[in-house]
Amino acid sequence: MKKFLAGVAVLSPLLAGASAFAAQPEPWQLGLQPAATAIMEEIRWFEQYTLWFIVPITLLVMILLAWCIIRYRAGANPTPSRTSHNTLIEVIWTVGPVIVLLFIAVPSFQLLTAQYNPEEEPAMTLKATGVQWSWEYEYQDGEEPLTFSSFMLRDEDRADAGKEDRAAYPRLLAVDNEIVVPVDTTVRVLVTASDVIHAFAMPAFGIKVDAVPGRLNETWFKAEREGMYYGQCSELCGKDHAFMPIGIRVVSREQYDAWRAAAQANLDEANKALVASLASRAVDVADAGPNASAQ
Repeated sequence: MKKFLAGVAVLSPLLAGASAFAAQPEPWQLGLQPAATAIMEEIRWFEQYTLWFIVPITLLVMILLAWCIIRYRAGANPTPSRTSHNTLIEVIWTVGPVIVLLFIAVPSFQLLTAQYNPEEEPAMTLKATGVQWSWEYEYQDGEEPLTFSSFMLRDEDRADAGKEDRAAYPRLLAVDNEIVVPVDTTVRVLVTASDVIHAFAMPAFGIKVDAVPGRLNETWFKAEREGMYYGQCSELCGKDHAFMPIGIRVVSREQYDAWRAAAQANLDEANKALVASLASRAVDVADAGPNASAQ
């Protein structure tokens, strides 16, 4: 059993790296998407943490309401008490909520602070501009910035882009040009808009920031898992609001450096080469089969 678990542990990073997608919305999804950053891990923990307060309080209130309705209805209690207050009860319902709020407020403030303060100086800066109905990106690191537009991928363009796998490149979420970033790298994202208010949101990274014309907002992320992540504009910005997906591909440092060098000359060819490289890597891992876990 230990050998099996060890094999799975060895194979998992390979499969994760080779997987064409890592996080995207699922039909009838109720929970949050899998976390790809430490911040999203904290958000998921905080969601579970607050449920330990919300569920018991909700049940308590429902039980008290039901008890009052049944116990003190006119038929069961024709002569109501004339007591106007009780000091002990008033102290309990004043101090109790204060204590609960303190237990919720302290970790929420810590999480809020962490979301705005990266642990290290960002290694690269990316500018995202919301446009009706697409995104424009600009890599601002390096002497020669890289800029391109990102539109929702049309079905007729899938074959040419090498993105015919709808599981990896889902309808209404896949884009023609994704953001490509290296794994384990802190990325600063500067967000703005050129026309109306949009919002740059990537659920798996735990980031969501408004894109406001004439204003530059800032957020950051540090992806810890390679893969393809999908988000969307999360502001009701107009008739084609639903067609502003965001795609971020997290790759190894070597793959990113190769893509960046090629993208500077020809973005389309660089994207095709990267997609083909990742697809061949997935095939290699699949072909390895049981032998991969034994290595």
